[in-house]
Parts: sequence; C-alpha cells; structure tokens
Amino acid sequence: MKHRRVAVHRSVLVVDVEEFGQEWRTTRHQLAVREGLYRALRRAFEDVGLPWADCRVEDRGDGAFILVPAQVPKGPLVESLPYALADALRQHNKAHPAEAQIRLRMSLNAGEVAFDDKGVTAPAINRAFRLIEAESAKDALRESPGVLVVITSEWFFDEVVRHSCVLDPAAFRQVPVAVKETSTTGWLYCPDDPYPVPRGSGRMSADPLDTTTRDNPVAPARYP
Repeated sequence: MKHRRVAVHRSVLVVDVEEFGQEWRTTRHQLAVREGLYRALRRAFEDVGLPWADCRVEDRGDGAFILVPAQVPKGPLVESLPYALADALRQHNKAHPAEAQIRLRMSLNAGEVAFDDKGVTAPAINRAFRLIEAESAKDALRESPGVLVVITSEWFFDEVVRHSCVLDPAAFRQVPVAVKETSTTGWLYCPDDPYPVPRGSGRMSADPLDTTTRDNPVAPARYP
C-alpha cells in the first residue's frame, strides 16, 4: 500500500518583480534582475537570521515561491525581513541601470501544505499567489517611491501582525483581493514608504516605523 504523506504546516512567501517582462528589459537585463533578486533574498534572510538553506525555494521566472520550515517563527518574516529585503534591493539598484533594477511585491500566508512526487499544493499556497496578483498590491507599488510592497493574508495579519510587539497594525491597510476564483481581503504595507498612521493609534515605541526613514532604515533585528 502506498504510504500517504501527511500535510505539514508552513509559512508561505511569494515574491514577484514589477514589470519583469517589459520590452525595455533585454535578456541581459532580465538575467541581472534574476541574479539580483536571489542575491537580495539570500542576503535578507541571512541578515535577520532566517535559515535560507532550510527553505524550499521554487523559481517562478519573474519571482520566487518560498516555503519556510514550520519551526521558524513567523514574526521575523513580517517584522524584519521586509526591511532587510528592501535594503538589499536598494543596494542592487544603485549598482545597476534602470533596465536591471528591481521593485518587488511580496505576499505572506501560512497553512497546511501537502507534498507529492511532483511538488507541493495547498489552499494556503493558492491564496499567497492570488494575493500577490491583486490589483491593489500592484497599484500600491506603482504609487510608492519605495522598492517593496508587502501584502499578507487575513490569517497572517490576525495571527501574526496584530500580536507583534514590533509592528503597529495601523501601519497596514486592508484591501480587496479579487483574482480568478478568489475573493478575499489582504493587508498591505510598504516597509520603505510607510502609510500614515492615524493620531492616537497607540503605536508602540518598539515599532520600527518610528525610527525608519526612506533613506536610512533601521537595522533589522536578528533571530536565533
């Protein structure tokens, strides 16, 4: 009898490069973007102490799909990783012409993931891919002077962001997501171009947005 593989819980991260397929990018530019993307991801993971080598990484041509091991805490994925990733992207962009520069959308979700001989599947993965294709996320990046927009699922916002001692939920904006058969809401924020926070929102003093400017981001915390 064939052994049935048990689904396991994973954090799901998807990134997608803005305007990767535009005609003004030659093959040479696209190769530079892909190399720069993976260099930035590895550097960002390492800078905040997240185990890049232990993650399952699948290439998506103009982006990447990453499954983070269950034992890795979810907080750093939204509290520190975006700041480190934005910094790594800015360093790449400074060293490359406009055609090889990178601006990125990133989605975060988590859930039970099933494995088979062909790869992985899960509603949580489908949701992460739908979130990153949301028009609200694309519009937010187009309108931002920064290099990164993050969109989380409702679950990730409710279970991770709301309980964070580092982030203020008021820095996030709830947006509609209607992609293919998915109709839901997501939560957006720009780590290097924060949304204005209403007065009296109770922002915690440990919130990195209090000490971050677009040109001089706070150094991300490391996690064991």
